[in-house]
Formats: sequence, C-alpha cells, structure tokens
Amino acid sequence: MGVRPLRRRDKTAWRIVRTRNQDWLRAWEATLPPGSAPATSTFSSMVRESRRSARRGQGMPFVTTYDDRLVGQVTVSSITWGSARWAGLGYWVDRQVAGLGVTPTAVALVADHCFRTVGLHRLEIAVRPENVASLRVAEKLGFRQEGRAPRYLHIDGGWRDHVLFALTLEEVGRGVLEEYLRRTGV
Repeated sequence: MGVRPLRRRDKTAWRIVRTRNQDWLRAWEATLPPGSAPATSTFSSMVRESRRSARRGQGMPFVTTYDDRLVGQVTVSSITWGSARWAGLGYWVDRQVAGLGVTPTAVALVADHCFRTVGLHRLEIAVRPENVASLRVAEKLGFRQEGRAPRYLHIDGGWRDHVLFALTLEEVGRGVLEEYLRRTGV
C-alpha cells in the first residue's frame, strides 16, 4: 500500500478503476449545481489543473496504490496558508480493495506528509453521514468530529449534509500513520 503523485501516464488505470466503480462511488461524488459552468471532464485536463493547483500551493493530488496498481485517490485541496495553514482531504477507493485498510493507510500517509513536510497545521475531512465506511476512516485516524454542516456540498445531484472532522499537528503525536497502526494493532 502506498501513495504517490498523480501522473499523466495513470490515465488508463485511473479510467478502468473509475469506470468499474462508477455506480458504487456516485452517491459520494461531488457534482456541479444547476447553472454552473461546465466542468472540464478529461483526465488530461484534470491532471493539468491538479498540477497547476500544486504549483500554486493550493492542492496536491495523490493516487493510492495496492500491489503496485492504482486503486484510488487522495486529494489535498483548498490549502490555505498565512495564519490558517489548513487544507481539506478527500478520498475514494476501488470497491475491490475496500475494507483492507488501504484508504486509512493512504490518508494517514498523506496527512503525515501534509503535517511533517508541507507544514500544514490543520486537516479537515467532510463526510456524508450515510457514508459509514468513510466515517470510519476519519475515526480510525483520530480525526475529531467537530459538527454537522447542513447542505455543505453538492453531491449526487443535490445539496447534502456532511459531518466535519479535523486534526491538528498537536494531536498527531508520533504521526498519523504510526498512531493508526498502534491503535489498530496492524
């Protein structure tokens, strides 16, 4: 299990995984509200925009790997610098490896990178209350629940409530991954 930056040459593997999981991920995927400008929908444009965002220090796209194959994605977005130094984390995983600890491990690796290398102070995760598996990821990694945000994001064609979680540098101890492994006995 691991993470690495998203690359252009991931196109075929990414499309295969996304196509195979389209129905499974639909209920959790962000959508554009009516009246929005059309989204750029090609893989190449997504990679290009992700790289621009990374160069500006506003985001970081990672792929999740398992047995050296692409099985998901962890995205750091909305990085805010200055006195805030925070970002949001989003993630998805191939249904074929769900439940194997792939996502918590990947999110922990990215969180440690954000805290220890990038220099962020706070990370946030927003999860639909119905997404039990994703709620468990945040809880397993020690993210503290901060509240509920009504109609927080446009998901699957409508404005959906989310549960908000956060973690700060002071709370990670030896590191998010190390604490996760210690707590779960993995």
